[in-house]
Amino acid sequence: MTMRFRAAVLRSYTGRFTVEEVVLKEGPAEGEILVRIAGCGMCRTDLAVRRSAGRSPLPAVLGHEGAGVVAETGGPGTGLRVGDHVVLSFDSCGHCRNCLGAVPAYCDSFASLNLFGGRETDAARFTDAAGAELAPRWFGQSSFAEYALVSARNAVRVDPALPVELLGPLGCGFLTGAGAVLNAFRAGPGDTVAVFGAGAVGLAAVMAATAAGATTVAVDRHARRLAFAERFGAIPLQVTSSGLPDRVRRLTDGGAQYAVDTTGSVQLINDALRSLRPTGHLGLVARLHTALSLEPGTLDRGRRISHICEGDAVPSLLIPRLTALWQAGRFPFDQLIRTYPLADVNEAERDSDLGCVVKPVLVP
Repeated sequence: MTMRFRAAVLRSYTGRFTVEEVVLKEGPAEGEILVRIAGCGMCRTDLAVRRSAGRSPLPAVLGHEGAGVVAETGGPGTGLRVGDHVVLSFDSCGHCRNCLGAVPAYCDSFASLNLFGGRETDAARFTDAAGAELAPRWFGQSSFAEYALVSARNAVRVDPALPVELLGPLGCGFLTGAGAVLNAFRAGPGDTVAVFGAGAVGLAAVMAATAAGATTVAVDRHARRLAFAERFGAIPLQVTSSGLPDRVRRLTDGGAQYAVDTTGSVQLINDALRSLRPTGHLGLVARLHTALSLEPGTLDRGRRISHICEGDAVPSLLIPRLTALWQAGRFPFDQLIRTYPLADVNEAERDSDLGCVVKPVLVP
């Protein structure tokens, strides 16, 4: 089987995406599925390829928040059927100690499978129209495209009554923020949560904390994002030059039990630690690009800090939980989405960079 379809290809770390014809030379092998993409979220991790130039191979088709309909399967062992609606999430090996321990986000092969080239056998199967190889399966997907070839392991079946074209961000960005609160913290009624950075991941954390019954404070510089946070049940707090930890502590009756940093800012990380009550826990979900220097006293009295990858999630468990919360009106992620035709991928990136949109979704 040879398939030709459109995809957004990134050929240069500093260049624009080009929407062009690509070629898939083989159909799904055992354990794989071919998905017709209905929508794919644009995540900061996709755009971070430019910042870490040279680490992730190009040319490539990016996109790792895909959702769509199964068009073909690699046999009955996938557990999926043609016509199933699925959300795609990150790739994992399935057999290392962490995968077997139900923490696939910490898979021994996470970096190689998701960021640095995927499985070597994939490369020759995916080319441009001229036959030049494209880097295989970004995050196991490469879903800035009309079709994606994925492992059935990172596909989660969802209710066909749901708007599948909007569900892709549940596979990474929204999963990360919500999972930090629901999985890593296990926050519940009576807890206090401070969220630093009210972008897509931070607002997902806000929605999850509100759904869990926690008192939530959202910290950001941008009034528009804080307006979303307030709509979703958080107390909005605008960043100013001084006194931020004191203000958070006043709003959380002596300090937050949990805090999420989505910014990667060393100053805000220190502020978040100082905002915690004794025994409080700060979770970092953003990638750090500078050394993290902690100010004296920030980890006193039982406070701790950890990195949380992909919301500590087992996607097949968390994604259905989030869709059920959405159906109950308690996780209104769709309010953060703006859709763009795949052909407008560069406009979606521009609007994301400018902060004009919280979560762009590309629709082939």
